[in-house]
Amino acid sequence: MDTAGTVADRLRSFGRGAAVTAALGTAAGAAATGYGLWEKNQFVLRRESLAILPARSAPFRILHLSDIHFVPGQRRKAEWLASLAGLEPDLVVNTGDNLSHAKAIDPLLAALRPLMELPGVFVPGSNDYFGPRPKNPASYLLGPSGKRRDAVKLDWPRLRSGFGMSGWVDLTNRCQSIVLNGLRLDFSGVDDPHLGLERYAGWPRGTKGRDADPHLRIAVAHAPYQRVLDHFTEDGADLLLAGHTHGGQICVPGYGALVTNCDLPTWRAKGLHDWSSKGLTTPVNVSGGIGTSRFAPIRIACKPEAVLLTLTPRG
Repeated sequence: MDTAGTVADRLRSFGRGAAVTAALGTAAGAAATGYGLWEKNQFVLRRESLAILPARSAPFRILHLSDIHFVPGQRRKAEWLASLAGLEPDLVVNTGDNLSHAKAIDPLLAALRPLMELPGVFVPGSNDYFGPRPKNPASYLLGPSGKRRDAVKLDWPRLRSGFGMSGWVDLTNRCQSIVLNGLRLDFSGVDDPHLGLERYAGWPRGTKGRDADPHLRIAVAHAPYQRVLDHFTEDGADLLLAGHTHGGQICVPGYGALVTNCDLPTWRAKGLHDWSSKGLTTPVNVSGGIGTSRFAPIRIACKPEAVLLTLTPRG
């Protein structure tokens, strides 16, 4: 039978062990946060190749940008964005969530100015309409985020005007054809599905079946919800570009993303994958994104990325 002294000794020992465990947990958390703050600025370029062009076409390169989430003072991000113009892509596609601060529009446009000298198309994300609010960082594990009643409205019309004045084409619930390098590109874009704003505009007139002509059908959306992927796949898209997921943002090494902030399976959180619906298949590129919310400014095992997609003729 334990004596009172023995019980007291065990309680003290347990207390010391719990304190050590708590201290180790705190240290590990601090180390992870420090690493995440570092990784969020380790920008990378992911290169992909896809054989979907008509026969005898010259290679065509698309620079896919998404989820920049710009904040004033992000000098390193601004310099990296400007440097991407040196890749000399044939087209820039911006799939939204450009902002994370009400005063970010002017510095963002300045950073993108070299890229806006190139042909481009764009659609908005929810963080072009509304700014982020402070919240529990762990809440991202509870499921897709929603619009908050206290959301701060951002000046999306001014950002859209800045893009449009440079010549970039607004695909918000619109379709349009562009001829570049002798190739006709037929675009169909939607407003942000995360806010339930998508309305399908179909394809530009004169488009024929995907196997019958030299047109290339490209669908553009911010959030890759399954209903959107299904629609564009069944409607004959040759390629779909989206973002929103941040690649999971906080990933487990060797496992990958824990969430996608939509109904997309976590193993598709970023990368180039085929999506199938009703017997049809469309390649989908989901960008892992360039930024983060300014209230959760960390990335773990998920470096910020732009994507250079080289399209080549079908074999």
